[in-house]
Amino acid sequence: MNEAIGSVGLGLRREMLGEVLTSPSSQIDFYEVAPENWMNLGGQYGNQFARLTEQHHFVCHGLSLSLGATSSLDIEFLKALKVFFERHNIQCYSEHLSYCSGSGHMYDLMPIPFTEDAVKHTAKRIREVQERLERRIAVENVSYYAAPGQEMSELEFTLAVLQEADCDLLLDVNNIYVNSINHGYDAEAFLTAMPTERIAYGHVAGHYVEEEDLLIDTHGADVCDPVWQLLDKAYKHHGIFPTLLERDFNIPPMAVLLEEVEQIHTAQSACHQLQRGIA
Repeated sequence: MNEAIGSVGLGLRREMLGEVLTSPSSQIDFYEVAPENWMNLGGQYGNQFARLTEQHHFVCHGLSLSLGATSSLDIEFLKALKVFFERHNIQCYSEHLSYCSGSGHMYDLMPIPFTEDAVKHTAKRIREVQERLERRIAVENVSYYAAPGQEMSELEFTLAVLQEADCDLLLDVNNIYVNSINHGYDAEAFLTAMPTERIAYGHVAGHYVEEEDLLIDTHGADVCDPVWQLLDKAYKHHGIFPTLLERDFNIPPMAVLLEEVEQIHTAQSACHQLQRGIA
């Protein structure tokens, strides 16, 4: 990601457009959108979005590329993405390390089997996407609830895909925490094993506690204390990277969102002071 993007971002939803245009916050350095939700937008919303991308830094986080699917990549969609990125000066494009299509679109993010064959298959598709878009992309470590056909750990699979595809990483701290509870692994060990040099930016979000040992990644709640603590550890190990707050439903007023945005700033500032003290 371009360093000019800054430190802290917010996921932008359509209902926020007017407020962000009329009362932009200096606390937010960049915005993230799902391109599928904005590519064909016209009228008032389309004009407002174009004005925003002229004034602010934007990244895109995809929903439907289906990197792990066995069906062919949607080449026409990739062509449209490239035009959209160029028109709106999109700084970075990320997608989920998952799949969401088979004979049709499933509208959900399914886990790719953690196998050697899946590593090679997915990495090949990522390389093709990068070639067609003429840019590096980042892939996100995703939350998952089952691992059919598992031959390796999630950690081994993620590292292997990043290496084989030679792509960047969208480090989702909440997903690491959710998976560590659901699948019983050490969240900090997974976090520190991620390749620092590949981190494009990060995500934090809230989740739903179904049971003590079952968390559901919803992006519909406040970020919890263990995730904030894991973000602190991420900065201490990997350095300060751009970090975005995700909130997809149960969206509170902007003032409340900005309180969490400020928590990210505070975490980054604390890490910066610690690093200066060590230096």
